[in-house]
Amino acid sequence: MKQKNELFYTLLLTLAALIWGSAFVAQSVGASYVGPFTFLAARSWIGWLLMVLLLRLQRIFPALQDTDVPSGRDALPRGAKLKGGMICGFFLFAASWAQQAGIAYTTTAKAGFITTMYVVIVPILSIFLKKKVPARVWLCVLLSVAGLYLLSMQGGFYLEKGDSLVLLSAFLFAFQILSINRYAPLMNGILLTCLEFFAEALLSTVFMFIFETPTLPSLQLAFWSILYAGVMSSGIAYTLQVITQKHLDPTIASLVMSLESVFAALTGWLILHQTLSVRELSGCALMFVSILLSQLPAGEKKQARAPEAETGA
Repeated sequence: MKQKNELFYTLLLTLAALIWGSAFVAQSVGASYVGPFTFLAARSWIGWLLMVLLLRLQRIFPALQDTDVPSGRDALPRGAKLKGGMICGFFLFAASWAQQAGIAYTTTAKAGFITTMYVVIVPILSIFLKKKVPARVWLCVLLSVAGLYLLSMQGGFYLEKGDSLVLLSAFLFAFQILSINRYAPLMNGILLTCLEFFAEALLSTVFMFIFETPTLPSLQLAFWSILYAGVMSSGIAYTLQVITQKHLDPTIASLVMSLESVFAALTGWLILHQTLSVRELSGCALMFVSILLSQLPAGEKKQARAPEAETGA
């Protein structure tokens, strides 16, 4: 029975990875009509509204309740909860902006694989938190750099504009993951995400009015892309993640979520007819291998629970 339940939750999380991967297509299409701040503001407000609704539904459906949070979470001051949500929201805003701005200049496959590098970057950043980095992770970094070179560096040692922005988003998502890892154990996960989305929506709206001029016709053209990213990626996929990660080993969950890069490449090929050269495919393969290796258990040594990602799309 336990194996059947694990298979069920693994399939649900695979569905979430599929949604996140396909959201790269929606973002790519939306980038053709509206600026990155406009797209981000619209999808963030949708995501926030869905999280508000989910907070209400938690009282009705026990499966949605954050049962893994310590009972002492209510002792966390309201101001500390708000601060945690704002910090996580700032990094989510910055990472999402860089990703959305970059995807306008690159393919969904490249964006998917480069973004997912956050699972390799997080352990490296953990050095500054005085955590030991296994030798295996350094091997993953070398594989990732080699893969990035094959995938994105053409005719010299420099990154194209779009790939550079997406790589920046991967680093920013890593900071967002570490922030989530800091505050998630202390408060309701849905509440944290609700505050995070609110901060992201507020910041992107302010920057939208400063740097962009959204028009009704452009918003209408990008409507379905924004709706898909807001409802499916921010709302439904995150809800699936919250439900499934309580029932799966963190390593398995991370491996399944990393499939979003593969789904991004497949959906980009199927829907947008984007193709990759043999060199670029080789780079994708190296990066995906590095992602898988970074999440595998280190022999028989007992490992501390790694930071769990709210994935990037």
